[in-house]
Amino acid sequence: MQHAAARYVSTRGSSPVADFAEALLRGMAPDGGLYMPATWPKLTPANWAAGLAYSDMALAAMQPFIGTALPEGALDRALHRLIAGFAPPEVTPLVQLEDGLWLLELFHGPTAAFKDLAMQLAAALSAEALQTSGERLTLVTATSGDTGAAAVAAFANQPRIRLVVLHPHERVSPVQRRQMTTIEADNVLNLAVRGDFDDCQRLVKALLADESLRTQGRFSSVNSINWARLAGQIPYYLSAVSQLAAVGETRAPVFVVPTGNFGDAFAGIAASRMGLPSRGFVAAVNANDALARAINEGVYARRAAVETASVSMDVQAPSNFERLVYEASGRDADLTRGVFADFARDGRVVLPDELLTALRREVSAVSVDEATTRAEIAHAHATWGQVVCPHTAVALSAARTIDRTAGPVVALATAHPAKFGKDVAPVVGFDPHPPEVIRALGDRAERFDVIGTDTSEALAAVRAFQT
Repeated sequence: MQHAAARYVSTRGSSPVADFAEALLRGMAPDGGLYMPATWPKLTPANWAAGLAYSDMALAAMQPFIGTALPEGALDRALHRLIAGFAPPEVTPLVQLEDGLWLLELFHGPTAAFKDLAMQLAAALSAEALQTSGERLTLVTATSGDTGAAAVAAFANQPRIRLVVLHPHERVSPVQRRQMTTIEADNVLNLAVRGDFDDCQRLVKALLADESLRTQGRFSSVNSINWARLAGQIPYYLSAVSQLAAVGETRAPVFVVPTGNFGDAFAGIAASRMGLPSRGFVAAVNANDALARAINEGVYARRAAVETASVSMDVQAPSNFERLVYEASGRDADLTRGVFADFARDGRVVLPDELLTALRREVSAVSVDEATTRAEIAHAHATWGQVVCPHTAVALSAARTIDRTAGPVVALATAHPAKFGKDVAPVVGFDPHPPEVIRALGDRAERFDVIGTDTSEALAAVRAFQT
């Protein structure tokens, strides 16, 4: 391979080194860990200069992760597909709210949520890899709402690919559910799980560990445990800095990221490892605060997820925390494996002091309750004329507490407010105007099956779907 960065190792240290195609199509490493690039490729300020097209920044940021593992031009073709699905020329426009405070809008794609940015790329790159290998692929993903919708939009009717989506029954917004379940595609199976997102994620991990499901071809995940998903999120951090430079702001920003599974936040940390200037990252979570408790108290402990307005963040066991532990610990696979083995066994682990100090250098975390979220939705509308979704409100609440004298603060706007109208409308006094991608849902019939939280039900449903 031409690029050392196109080689991948497991966070748990016991899997063979893989190339990008293997990491993409396998998803999780054989030892149960998550794939990470063996080294971080380096970018230069020319890669986020003012006026650059999103596609140019994305090509520079992502090609080193692919190396020679896919056919020549694969990333160019994937980016062409991505850009075609976004109306704004910037793809992810940066909007100034007030002096030093900015909103990075990531919701202008096919399902009106930030997950489109990486999912469209993952789908196109998977198709390239499968065309080369001649294999078939079954993908399984757990979703708290937006991931599943984006996956269905990206992978529906793709040859050589089947997609299984597990969402918590009656715990996603009606728009999110309909984006998943009204699709007319025989290669998509929607499973509604009588439980929470963490139950869905647990079932996905159990399915991935069942070797019998691989008899029909490759079996993988397109959750943010898949490195390709994370790589596809790195470019919008470059875009933010480029757009700041275009208005003469050259100081490094603080990024405030509303997060559930921590993939979007870790993508920012990856960008900083590659050289992108930042003054830090703030993970803004809702009442499901396992990540915040881990960072602020030093104890990573599982609790039952509670329902909030920011449903896509109702996560109490964020899978990408493992990548953060691995990177912050100096890539100590033994330590990482031990932390997550203890967590899997006991549902609780006390983080070593040295690790906790290192984690706090990477990211800070803030938990925002429901009352504050509603107040922030009201504030955004009254002060700036902005109607924001609950997830974005969580980020803005945290962002407004940060000192801006040293540089700008950029909050990530992760979904269109019309996806969460039942929570936004009572606060602002009207229903958010839906974009065309939501209006197009109409009254189409839904297709999904309801299952329990027992692994055997999920296995039976997937086996039937594969035949």
